[in-house]
Amino acid sequence: MSIQVATKEMFLTDLLDRCGKLAKANGKTGAFDLQKVRDAAASWLQDASFPTVRDEEWRFTDLSPLLQVRLNLPEIDESKIQLADFILPVKSPEQLPYRLVFVNGILAPHLSTVRSPNLPNLPIELYAGTLSDVPEAYRARINEILSQQKPQNDVFVALNFAGLTDAAVVFVPANLPVEMPIHLLFLTVSGASPTIAQPHCLIVAERGSKVTLIEDYATIGKVPAFTNAVTEVFVGENAEVNHVRLQRESWDVFHVGKSSIEQSRNSRYACHSISMGGKISRHNLDVVQRGEGTETTLNGLTSAFGEQLADTHSSIGFNHPHGTSRQLHKCIIGNKARAVFNGKVFVPKAAQLTDAGQLSRNLLLSPRARVDTKPQLEIVADNVKCSHGATVSQLEDDELFYLQSRGLDLETSRYLLIDAFAAEILDKLPVLGVAKMLSTCVAVPESLV
Repeated sequence: MSIQVATKEMFLTDLLDRCGKLAKANGKTGAFDLQKVRDAAASWLQDASFPTVRDEEWRFTDLSPLLQVRLNLPEIDESKIQLADFILPVKSPEQLPYRLVFVNGILAPHLSTVRSPNLPNLPIELYAGTLSDVPEAYRARINEILSQQKPQNDVFVALNFAGLTDAAVVFVPANLPVEMPIHLLFLTVSGASPTIAQPHCLIVAERGSKVTLIEDYATIGKVPAFTNAVTEVFVGENAEVNHVRLQRESWDVFHVGKSSIEQSRNSRYACHSISMGGKISRHNLDVVQRGEGTETTLNGLTSAFGEQLADTHSSIGFNHPHGTSRQLHKCIIGNKARAVFNGKVFVPKAAQLTDAGQLSRNLLLSPRARVDTKPQLEIVADNVKCSHGATVSQLEDDELFYLQSRGLDLETSRYLLIDAFAAEILDKLPVLGVAKMLSTCVAVPESLV
């Protein structure tokens, strides 16, 4: 057995062992029995292999640096954490009535917003909290979802399930519109040694409901850490979910995230995924349309500098006629950074009259920057309207010259052009505070360009 193979096997075995210890130490499942979920995931992992560049889905993303990190269970006192240390998307309670903060995957009540008479815009029927505290009225639906949990042939999803002790849950009952956004902040906090955090998020929007969510990942500490996140979203018939996913962890963090979306007929789901942090990051976004008249919108922006590697893989599956999807993914890459985008759209024979559009646009700010992009359509149906495309470009000299001729210096001219490139994504964000915060992050040091 080679040293590399042994290292991969030892890494998975060690993590699985730590997941089991974490489950025993922090299991708070309330009315739910998660042991079956953990056991099934652990059993599947016994025969699983760690992904390498020899695997087609990972051929541009080398995770071998992660194998060199000795990960430990979290040992952090969250009572010492102050949210003032962060630039939060929305700071005013009037703008954001509900915020749940999780530290290394565990709810931190003293950092979270609680219900009060000062939050009149928060419907009493809405539940936003942890799996262990789900109200009895919603347990049957949650149990139905949990009974169908599977590793999804994904090592990292299986690891998350194997260590599942609790989860963030947002449950929106039928015909309930929630006008104000809900902020789910997941902090990965590393102490003296590298830490693993495995947040799990479950979003259920029942028939005719509407909700806006901010799923936000950030980091405290300069020691390497590994965030392994899983988010599941269930959009009921005629429901609408606006989902902002913000990954802004430090450059010492390895981040792997899986978002699984299931849409019922005539539902609308929009994901705005912003990736700015992480040493190596990967986001797998899978959407399945399970009814006709379904609308899916995927907007993505990746910003990578230094020696960052940011990978986005998405898939949209149509199972019924009259489905619609629109996807726009943009990458801004500087210095020696690298971005990967692979977007799949599958249209089977049953999905006649599908309307799908996909576009990947990429801006390289350095001769050493690199992007690997692959928009991908797989069409079996014969009566569809589908398109895809990709562009890779640099800042145009004539555009820079024009701005400089109007009195702007070179650095300001570059910033304006980069900001304009990102604005097509940021302007679509449903939460104004997030858009304003991110627009200031577009400006990067000249040394990283």
